[in-house]
Amino acid sequence: MKDGKIKLQNWDFDFVSSSAEEVMAKLNTSLKGLSDEEAKIRLEQYGLNEPARKKKRTIIFQILSKFVNPLVIVLLIIAGFSLFFGEKVNAVLVMLMAAMSVFLSFIQEYRAGKEAERLSEMVRATATVYRNGRAKEVKIREIVPGDIVDLFAGDMIPADLRIISCKDLFINQASLTGESYPVEKNSEPIKVRVASPSELSNIVFMGSSVVSGTALAVAVKTGLSTQFGELSRRLARITVESSFDKGIRRFTWLMIRLMLVLVLLIFAINAYFKKGDIIEALLFSLSVAVGLTPEMLPMLVALNLSKGAIAMSKKEVIVKRLNSIQNFGAMDVLCTDKTGTLTLDKIVLEKYCDVVRKDDEDVLRFAYINSFYQTGLKNILDRAILRHGKLLVKQYKKVDEIPFDFSRKMMSVVVETNGCNRLITKGAPEEVFK
Repeated sequence: MKDGKIKLQNWDFDFVSSSAEEVMAKLNTSLKGLSDEEAKIRLEQYGLNEPARKKKRTIIFQILSKFVNPLVIVLLIIAGFSLFFGEKVNAVLVMLMAAMSVFLSFIQEYRAGKEAERLSEMVRATATVYRNGRAKEVKIREIVPGDIVDLFAGDMIPADLRIISCKDLFINQASLTGESYPVEKNSEPIKVRVASPSELSNIVFMGSSVVSGTALAVAVKTGLSTQFGELSRRLARITVESSFDKGIRRFTWLMIRLMLVLVLLIFAINAYFKKGDIIEALLFSLSVAVGLTPEMLPMLVALNLSKGAIAMSKKEVIVKRLNSIQNFGAMDVLCTDKTGTLTLDKIVLEKYCDVVRKDDEDVLRFAYINSFYQTGLKNILDRAILRHGKLLVKQYKKVDEIPFDFSRKMMSVVVETNGCNRLITKGAPEEVFK
């Protein structure tokens, strides 16, 4: 990434219709993955594997942007008129109130922004890739085109990947399409043109997640070249005005219009009764406008919002934008998930019984074997079973596994004991009882 220039990932081949072997050959990689040296070179060429972010502004720019506030602008205009009338003390006081409003807002938001950055640095998302022929955990931001990625249930897709091989792979693409129902993927080349990239059955996209199954895939696009990266680039350009900002703007313009009407009306009345003294009539009408202006309003608004931010910080809430507090307080309905938010995301195994609710050690043993030998992401039921107590399962040798999928609605492991194979299944009761 020399001189800030990033090489574009416009490949001269169709990785959708090509076989997995052809894709790897074009990307100069293999099933053993890239070497650490090659990965470093490609990271320099193609840049970090990150979505677009809003451009970080300098401190000076952040402070100056706070002055572009309708109320602050009105105060500065009033201060200018006060100087013009020779009211230097009033002018200084008005400018001080404007400055205090700006700096209170800036300091609170700057501190919150730094704290949010510190928290984001603590969260390190990783993926399993092959480097130098060995599986290795690397930061998602360091993945480059040509990396071979291992995928399991629960994994986030770290880049746009072309599937090399997979087994019962189902992907949640809700972040891209809004469709919550998982989509099945495979490794076969696609020869037929599709209407939307999300319909490509041999490509998994950055930002989506593995619901079930396993896969081995090669990274074909990273960072801003991915579908998710392009989406984030568009979103980064959008600036959303809060309802509080809209309300302040409407109030300010209403105040300005009323002041203009009063100034013109008072000027006309004075000019009529004091014929010939137009300048004095104008100055009097302008002084009335200065007196009507609520000079302390911006500072009081900033103080109240800062007080709200401090109160929320005691509840371990970071407020990045002060004006968002009013939006938060004006909510009619707050929707939140239950698991891990209102509850602890933990369950405890209290009882193990058969279909007629009698205690049965075999039920516990088979459940333990199924959870013990399951690969990929273990759900809270598996964790509760495994935490309940350690059982000896050496006499059961794992032969195969059938991952959970949304058509079968079950997950099974095949184990061998005493020369016989046994299928142990868990899943939706109505499917198991069939």
